[in-house]
Amino acid sequence: MKPLNVAVLGCGSVGSQVVRLLTEQAGDLAARVGAPVQLVGVAVRRIDAPRKIEVPAGLLTTDAAGLVARDDVDVVVEVIGGIEPARSLILAALEGGASVVTANKALLAEDGPTLFEAAEKAGRDLYYEAAVAGAIPILRPLRESLAGDRVTRVLGIVNGTTNFILDKMDSTGAGFEEALEEAQNLGYAEADPTADVEGFDAAAKAAILASLAFHTRVRAADVHREGITAVTAADVAGARAMGSVVKLLAICERTDTPDGEVVSVRVHPAMIPASHPLASVREAYNAVFVEAEAAGELMFYGRGAGGTPTASAVLGDLVTLARNRVNHGRGPVESAHADLPVAAMGQVPTRYHISLDVADRPGVLAQVAAVFAQHDVSIETVRQQQHVATRDEAGRDAAAGRDGGGRGRASLVVVTHTAPDAALAATVEDLAGLDSVEAVASVMRVEGD
Repeated sequence: MKPLNVAVLGCGSVGSQVVRLLTEQAGDLAARVGAPVQLVGVAVRRIDAPRKIEVPAGLLTTDAAGLVARDDVDVVVEVIGGIEPARSLILAALEGGASVVTANKALLAEDGPTLFEAAEKAGRDLYYEAAVAGAIPILRPLRESLAGDRVTRVLGIVNGTTNFILDKMDSTGAGFEEALEEAQNLGYAEADPTADVEGFDAAAKAAILASLAFHTRVRAADVHREGITAVTAADVAGARAMGSVVKLLAICERTDTPDGEVVSVRVHPAMIPASHPLASVREAYNAVFVEAEAAGELMFYGRGAGGTPTASAVLGDLVTLARNRVNHGRGPVESAHADLPVAAMGQVPTRYHISLDVADRPGVLAQVAAVFAQHDVSIETVRQQQHVATRDEAGRDAAAGRDGGGRGRASLVVVTHTAPDAALAATVEDLAGLDSVEAVASVMRVEGD
């Protein structure tokens, strides 16, 4: 049969592995597709840049626009990332009649509808399994396997860098900076880790997951985002004391309200019980926990990043697209029929773990409880213990002529029942204003019960 011609945009850690697999597994791919799959071009920024794999002679080009404009290209694989020129190249490829495989989570989360509409108009496929959780097959199950079910919740660890850092903080007692440095030394974190540790990467993935799960267009700007830079060793130790671990979670929920169904999408660190399946996800691994009405609870686990695992997902999409072209068919198109409103974070029901440094005197607990009651927030548990002063606190005590060693102060840990996030945030703000509260030491959400 006539070969299917493939153009690859980008030859970095993922693109180079895509090129290698296309070359090494040409025979197997032809058998799976039903026609030969032929690599006809690889767009790069520099022809002479050092590469870990050897690209066949004559395939490298710096003219990405010219490559996607070729009328003999059937499938374009985009693995350059970012918004531009990736968006323009994908749109040009679709308009020119090529199907597209992309791993570009940032672009899909920011402007996915534009790409989906272009694919629909051109009558071509747009697949993007590799955009979320690397080799883990999660998008296709949401888009196809669970298409007949009603997904109510998606809860996941979708960033390996932050999971590695939090896991090291839990297993070794290290602080954030120390764990981050280890992650960078091992290659799990970039020199500039902002996208990971501030939650931008996870937020983009959460937007994609929510869009598929709830048949609603969700953009990255709709996602409430908090990173892990403020998580301390004390937070992690506090979680351990209550039989929990701290994870950066992407949480997508579909809930009923008096005004109808809404969707909430958020990324933030949270304590989850050690008994929860996600609590056992270690180091740089990813996992996604899905809840659906008929299917029940499902969990997807594996390597969420890396050149070879991500290339595996790209090749899976490529085979599917190629089969569709051979058989003159198409895969699923965008499903946004539900068009549910996205709730603001203040409306989202959640629970808080609050650690307070308070004066150790009668009546303090009553004052604290009164603030919770004022905001209609119910307390689940309270734990009080003698405050152990840090070296800095002891120095300040001595300078002020106070007894050192933390005498006269106590630590109060409160875990709430579920309440709207706005009510919980207002509670924390008012607690900080009490004369008996010297500091709100930490605030963290509790999930996963």
